[in-house]
Amino acid sequence: MKTTKTIIVSLVYIAGNILSQNNFKTLSLKESIDYSITHNINYLNAQTEVKISKARNWEYTGIGLPQVSASFDLKDYLDLPTSLLPGQFFGAPPGTYVPVRFGTQYNATAGISVSQILFSSDYISALQASKELIELTQKNLQRTKIETQVQVTKAYYNALIAKERFNIIQANILKLEKLLHDTKTLHENGFVEKIDLDRIQIAYNNLITEKEKFLRLIGLSQTLLKFQMNYPLSDSIVLTDSITMFKDKIAEINNLQFSAEKRIEYQIFQQQKKLNEIDLGRYKMQFLPSLIAYGSYSKNAQRTVFDVFDLSKDKQWFNIALIGFTLNWNLFTSGQRYFRIQQAKYNVIKTQYNLEQIKQTVELEYQSAFINYQNALASLKIQESNLQLAQSVFDTAIKKYEAGVGSNLEVINAETSLKEAQTNYLSTLYEALSAKVDLDKSFGNIQ
Repeated sequence: MKTTKTIIVSLVYIAGNILSQNNFKTLSLKESIDYSITHNINYLNAQTEVKISKARNWEYTGIGLPQVSASFDLKDYLDLPTSLLPGQFFGAPPGTYVPVRFGTQYNATAGISVSQILFSSDYISALQASKELIELTQKNLQRTKIETQVQVTKAYYNALIAKERFNIIQANILKLEKLLHDTKTLHENGFVEKIDLDRIQIAYNNLITEKEKFLRLIGLSQTLLKFQMNYPLSDSIVLTDSITMFKDKIAEINNLQFSAEKRIEYQIFQQQKKLNEIDLGRYKMQFLPSLIAYGSYSKNAQRTVFDVFDLSKDKQWFNIALIGFTLNWNLFTSGQRYFRIQQAKYNVIKTQYNLEQIKQTVELEYQSAFINYQNALASLKIQESNLQLAQSVFDTAIKKYEAGVGSNLEVINAETSLKEAQTNYLSTLYEALSAKVDLDKSFGNIQ
């Protein structure tokens, strides 16, 4: 039939345009998630934070390792410094001073120095905190990964639902197309009135309009999926999974044994508490002294002419060497240390309160997700039954009409009911799949 050929040609044309593009990729749900993990901006930023925290940890570690520095100093005294010596050294009256200039015009000093922290409570605390900070950024990375998987999964489901709606509309068009052709034949032979033909034509035209709408909706849903994945929006994708593949995931679930410790949000607050406890320990240890060892070795040259870089044997350089220790001990801080400890204690207490609150929050989230899933599951069963009934009514109406014992109005009403049942079923199916994702996330199953 002409109309059928037109539809097929249109679909082939659309498919050909998609497949002929240079940047074309087929994606399953797993492949979509894998792609988003390596390309999603939020995830990449969280990965970068982990790398920053590791680099910071090495920076703090380096503070406690030997520090070596070298120096070279060159002086050209345009005017030698003057010193005042007592006059009696030179036969002058007591109480008088004689100005004397010592030294040479050119002086050079080259040396190397080494220092090593032997003990510092601040250094120990900073090292502990930097390691815990790495753990915190890794947990934030895990949370971002979970959120990315949830967003991409829901967007993938949404794109599949849009595709399935288009397929159903297309199937309905083919059914009505046959009915429209048969009715035209009956009308031409005088067996049905024109009003009967017009009703079916209107229903058919509405389906054609809906098909075009859902074709655009497929593009929009895929654009949303590409956005969640950080996939180039101008490139084409084809989803290889079907919605029926995921329907088996929707099943009855008994009340699970929930544990807040499985939730990454709770683990992040636990990590924050550890950091605050380290901060408290740092202030408590500040009454301890710090001890640093150091040593240096240098050579000094003094010349009346500019030949400090002449290293011949008769050009003498004088050795300077020393070792030492520095002990710093804050014995009295006018109460500053005490009040820093109090502030740190209160921060630990606040974190404990927050930990208790997040425990209740994630448990409430789980209970809500569990109830929403049960409701979605019950609704899906009802809509599935309604769909079967609507399909049966439509098939019966078609048979009756073709047998000449039914009216086309009955067919139109049955087709409208079937279309509504199909829409309700797919909407409820998406809600059930999304509710299952939320339940898995709230229970801590998505990692």
